[in-house]
Amino acid sequence: MTMPVEIRQRAEALIAAESTRFDELHPRSRQMAVEASAHFPGGVPLHWMLDWETPFPIFVREAKGSTVTDVDGHAYSDFCLGDTGAMFGHSPAPVAKAISEQAARGLTAMLPSNLTAQVGALLAARFGLPFWQVTATASDANRAVVRWARALTNRPKVLVFDGCYHGQVEDAFVKLDGGGTIMKPSLLGQVTDISATSIAAPFNDLEAVEKILAAGDVALILTEPALTNTAMVLPEPGFVEGLVASARRHGTLLCLDETHTISAGPGGFTREHDLSPDFFVLGKPIAGGLPAAVFGFTHKVENDMRRVLGTKTPGYSGIGTTLSGNMLALAAMRACLEEVMTPKNYGHMTALASRLADGMRAAVTRHNLPWTVTQLGARAELVFSERPLRNGAEAAAAIDHAVERAIHLFLLNRNLLVTPFHNMTLVAPTTTEADVESLVIRFDEALSALSGEGEFE
Repeated sequence: MTMPVEIRQRAEALIAAESTRFDELHPRSRQMAVEASAHFPGGVPLHWMLDWETPFPIFVREAKGSTVTDVDGHAYSDFCLGDTGAMFGHSPAPVAKAISEQAARGLTAMLPSNLTAQVGALLAARFGLPFWQVTATASDANRAVVRWARALTNRPKVLVFDGCYHGQVEDAFVKLDGGGTIMKPSLLGQVTDISATSIAAPFNDLEAVEKILAAGDVALILTEPALTNTAMVLPEPGFVEGLVASARRHGTLLCLDETHTISAGPGGFTREHDLSPDFFVLGKPIAGGLPAAVFGFTHKVENDMRRVLGTKTPGYSGIGTTLSGNMLALAAMRACLEEVMTPKNYGHMTALASRLADGMRAAVTRHNLPWTVTQLGARAELVFSERPLRNGAEAAAAIDHAVERAIHLFLLNRNLLVTPFHNMTLVAPTTTEADVESLVIRFDEALSALSGEGEFE
């Protein structure tokens, strides 16, 4: 999967040219970065906002629908959508209305609201699990699931897949190295070795999973139905179904983290493929972009939870935060589930994502590049591999940061935003055919520049 040398060289030259162009186009953002740097490192409130790899951050004046407008007046067609947080468009009207109305009636009280029963029923009907809890982030939800799984099974270990990402969950920061599990060397401030209680397995390898589970000490399999935080890796036919069956045989619980794979359909990958996990996690877009997440679980899990709670020592369980399940989040969640995450909207999103994926594939073919485009519902992604990826190791080998950055900068300077962490695009209900056509045209021009076929304005 090595990138051709001439492509890499042109990418470096393109980065230099587009960085200069970016600087010239964004004088106000440049000044705001200087001002904000007095109190925020790098000028941003979250260091991830520096991952766009622009010379300095873009500062946003407004985000509405599928358009982001910066302080210099540039309007961008947004295919990043807050890396899924704004998957249904920025400030969906029903969610904005619900937030406004609820804000006048209270934000948080550490008490359930009059919407609690309604939201619970919506979640159960949508995703198929009868019981739910609300958290502030998917990281919190995944962390709670890990803790519950260990408490319910009285087992110490967690199985994750090489190349995975589940937020700030320490137990997931492991990787495969020479056939064994090691802690990710990039992890900051970790004192104990996570690999003592977490095991990494290759994605799409049921035989490896069976071997690990046979030891009888794994409490939980925590996975996305498709790996999404590296170059996208889709499950092979029967793989996720096989995980469910293997977990049942060995007394291990299974959690499907659908924070990104909710792009697959209104009920996520889980409902699209009629799966039956023990736990289900969804964050980011569930409240239309407001910080909120949920985790669902089965009748059996809920029964076991009550058993454990009935016998545990009094005191804090280590699960939960004060603002979780607040009134504002419930109001936004109700509006998003009922009025935004609709089959009609998903039909629009998936159809346009297919057009986008087809257009990108045609451009790749036209320039004779050894790359593929992968699609999962409303999500389409360029992968620097001549065939679809099978696991995290192949995904890691396919990454080329220079070529990726060159494409991103080229598109950004032509008013198109794609996700900075990889080559992922998302289509929202508010995305138009014209938005998609523009991205396809400009993507083709970026490939022309990388192929040495000309310069573009």
